Amino acid sequence: AGVDIPGYISLISHERYADAVRLIRKDNPFVAACAMVCEHPCEARCRRNMVDDAINIRALKRYAVDHAGTVPAPACAEPTGKNIAVLGGGPGGLSAAYYLALMGHHVEVFEKHKKLGGMLRYGIPSYRLPREMLEEDVEMIVSTGITVHTGVEVGKDITLPQLNESFDCIYISIGAQSDKKMGIEGEDKRGVISAVQMLRNIGDGTLPDFNKKRVVVVGGGNVAMDVARTAMRMGVRDVKVVMRSDRCTANIEEREYAEIEGAQFIFNKAPDEICDDGVYFRDTVCDENHRVTSVSRERKLMRADTVMICVSQRPSKLILTQTDKIEVDGRGLVKIDGQGETTYPGVFASGDIVRGARTVVEAVETSKRVACAIHEYLQSNHGTEH
Repeated sequence: AGVDIPGYISLISHERYADAVRLIRKDNPFVAACAMVCEHPCEARCRRNMVDDAINIRALKRYAVDHAGTVPAPACAEPTGKNIAVLGGGPGGLSAAYYLALMGHHVEVFEKHKKLGGMLRYGIPSYRLPREMLEEDVEMIVSTGITVHTGVEVGKDITLPQLNESFDCIYISIGAQSDKKMGIEGEDKRGVISAVQMLRNIGDGTLPDFNKKRVVVVGGGNVAMDVARTAMRMGVRDVKVVMRSDRCTANIEEREYAEIEGAQFIFNKAPDEICDDGVYFRDTVCDENHRVTSVSRERKLMRADTVMICVSQRPSKLILTQTDKIEVDGRGLVKIDGQGETTYPGVFASGDIVRGARTVVEAVETSKRVACAIHEYLQSNHGTEH
């Protein structure tokens, strides 16, 4: 995200914690959230690696957050008279809204869920990201004067052309909050849960009943680790994480935590059918690149009371059904130019709906960059005609 890491580490060393938070916010408004869940790619580039090991940069950020107290948002620039609609209240949409508000624009955020936060709230369990830390970031962002509309789904409650009539510019930042199906028989049976849906329900305060149940998690990414560890906190009998290939694609630390907490990892099993008693799997063989090269004809039943599917995520396309002016590529992702503008003049986009599911810090980076492009677009006498 372009954060001045040496700068805020230096401020921390001088016990200037509030100033450290202010410096981070220049490039990333989600200081508290990223102090907890960022995948810290910066540590892989840390020059201390040439000596022994990287500095624990993310933990230093959390130390600053824990000791800074309440740090208010900076003052906004003089009002420009321009109105911008931001579609999506996740880390990408809120980051863009924050920087556009600081530039003096009037920003309104439209979010289909009850609360703001996107996948930070509806995709990351509270044991990894305490909700009070997320609220700290969200409240700071909204305090810049942003107007928020929750429970409003664009494409259903209001259309893109309607918004285009009321706003000088539109920014689309829809997260990958829809699950993909595996395409096997029995996926719609009772007891089969989408990992994305489960985490979304928990984000709204609805907890599933896993007490004494046998749970099978299909998938091996970070989301699979999240739902497996969440299930283990709800009194399950056992949790099995089953993967098609011979490796787990989740972050090493996430996998290690899941194993320590009791999850069983089973490799080289391709799901074939979900039945009332569990899941039928077929054995697989992988090559040196971990790609499945063959699948056994024989099926074996793995008994389960609950099956959680977490093989992939995709953004909702409902927002695009109201107009044919936004072009998409072969994968259904929105096409943009080098500034983030779509083929619909005055409508910009970035994030999951453009590049597929990515990390929080990537969402912040792309949204900040497009926010600057929107500012330039509006300053060059655009946005007054549609």
